[in-house]
Amino acid sequence: MRINLPPLTRGLFLFLLAISSLNAALRFRKWSASLTARPGAAEAVNYVWAREFAIPYLVLLPTTAYKFPWTFLTAALVENNLVSLAISGVVIWFGGRYLERAWGSKEFGKFLLFVTMIPNLFACIVYVLWYAGTMTPTYPTPIQGLIALEAGFLVGLKQLVPEHTVSLLKGSVRIRIKHFPAIFVLANMISGPLLGTDTAFWLSLTGFLTSWIYLRFYRISEITTGAATGGEGAILKGDASDTFSFVAFFPDALHPVLSPICDGVWNAMLALRICAPFSDEAIEAGNEGAASRSDGLPRHMDGRGGGGRRAEAERRRALALKALDQRLNAATANRVGVPSEEPADEGAEVEDAAEAQA
Repeated sequence: MRINLPPLTRGLFLFLLAISSLNAALRFRKWSASLTARPGAAEAVNYVWAREFAIPYLVLLPTTAYKFPWTFLTAALVENNLVSLAISGVVIWFGGRYLERAWGSKEFGKFLLFVTMIPNLFACIVYVLWYAGTMTPTYPTPIQGLIALEAGFLVGLKQLVPEHTVSLLKGSVRIRIKHFPAIFVLANMISGPLLGTDTAFWLSLTGFLTSWIYLRFYRISEITTGAATGGEGAILKGDASDTFSFVAFFPDALHPVLSPICDGVWNAMLALRICAPFSDEAIEAGNEGAASRSDGLPRHMDGRGGGGRRAEAERRRALALKALDQRLNAATANRVGVPSEEPADEGAEVEDAAEAQA
């Protein structure tokens, strides 16, 4: 059976299975060795969750990360149990497939690197500082799992199809995709103190923020239409649409409270020159792009994508023609006041022809 997955998503899925299986085998070997050495104590230890059986060169341990720097990447794809492995596999299969087809493999790869390494690095720093202020435990907390990428995938889906509704429990519960990231982070905030999964809180929060910042301000989109622009493409940086603002992640009832706070933070960042303000053209282009993506979920989920590709081509053509029109208007404005005989003659000929037809 042929696996209908884009190349990066396919590799990510297979690597998840391979490295999680390797981790399970090594943990079991470590557990078996400890069982032989001290059978009574080892039998009482939870094999799946016990920190002492963490593999330091596969998962990220704050105290040994400097020895194994590659774990800032590999740790994100290591799952300890079958439930989390199954959830991560489903997320990569469907979420990765959709996002890679929507963005392309190159941009999807950049997104993976940012949303994997930055949350892991931040979580590692948090625990190092915590241990410095308290006491380094015998077995430090391992940082691992797809939590940050799961949050990032939800943010990516919110950007592309914010109004798409997911029905649960035979339609009794209906949730729009744009609310999923906030719900996901809130669930991990609650589960942290209750279940002891504090790493999930830090990874979900930083995964959410990192993915939004990258998509909002830095991701490059190239709009090309071939003949329409003479082979040149219009480059769009970030997503300035109103539907992808930070406050848009939360329910409408909270907007009156959150909007002044978000505006104050944004104005402070502008004053400190951390960010540059969006131009009116960028906001308009972002809003047009968001409107054209409103029905995008079935399009990219279809591997063949016949009608979807035509719709995408039409959207890109419209944006490119708009960019071309702006360039022509700018060029015309620059030529105002420069005398030219040929345009005047052509205008006279057109006027004479019109009078003759009258």
